[in-house]
Amino acid sequence: MAEFLNRWRTGLAKTSKAAFGRLADVFGATEITAETWDDLETLLVQADLGMETTADVIGSLQRITRSLGLRRMAELRSHLRQELRARLDVPALPAWDVSPAVILLVGVNGSGKTTTAAKLAYRFQNEGKRVLLGAADTFRAAAVDQLQVWADRLQVPLVAGQQDADPGAVAYNAVQAGLARGMDIILIDTAGRLHTRYNLMEELKKVYRVVGKALPGAPHAVWLVLDATTGQNALQQARQFKEAVGVTGVILAKLDSSARGGMVFAIQRELGLPILFAGLGEKPEDLAPFDPEAFVDGILADFEA
Repeated sequence: MAEFLNRWRTGLAKTSKAAFGRLADVFGATEITAETWDDLETLLVQADLGMETTADVIGSLQRITRSLGLRRMAELRSHLRQELRARLDVPALPAWDVSPAVILLVGVNGSGKTTTAAKLAYRFQNEGKRVLLGAADTFRAAAVDQLQVWADRLQVPLVAGQQDADPGAVAYNAVQAGLARGMDIILIDTAGRLHTRYNLMEELKKVYRVVGKALPGAPHAVWLVLDATTGQNALQQARQFKEAVGVTGVILAKLDSSARGGMVFAIQRELGLPILFAGLGEKPEDLAPFDPEAFVDGILADFEA
């Protein structure tokens, strides 16, 4: 358990120091005034919680202050932790009742999709699942090569096409191969695309439809991989992908490299999407199921020290 919590604290060290560490100044020996509420609001917005979540948290803390007759900010420390924790859901990780289960991984260029696909394959494989990878990112030759290296290392079958091949055809072939080989899970890595480019998003919709033709009911999940270093920018990406292909969950990649982990609150509050996994390092085992308790402990490590 200690090792588990330490992994989260280490992975969230940048967010804790850069964004939430400064909370200690506000929650010092200061009396509660209009100015301290303004300072707290500024810090929470800068920590990437988003305007809606920040206003919600401030409003709750002000109600607590009035009802308990609190006078000093230090008395609100534990209440802040409770308010943050209350805004994060424990994700319900899928218990697949179909075989094969088809998962589409989507996201913008450079979000970490390909590495995440490999980490998921490693995770499912360790759970005793038979996994097949589909390399439908046919625009970036390095993506197929990168996935092939991981597939060889994990000894997982990979279905790929030629560079610039139709990604829909590769996705279709991957599903067909998974069916023929009796796989439990098919992970399809799609090409990174800017959420603002209409034609690229339309192509992603086509991949989604083609997968459904290869196996009625598929895809069974669409997971959006977000680069945690992009902060609030990721929110707009998530909105567009959710609208285009019905994203069902979010994976936060590169959380250990980010000082902007507060975006988790905005994603939950404004999009209602579950955070399923978080990338806390580069090794395959560093993709961890999202744990709200460990996350809040991690981001407040410097504040509560």
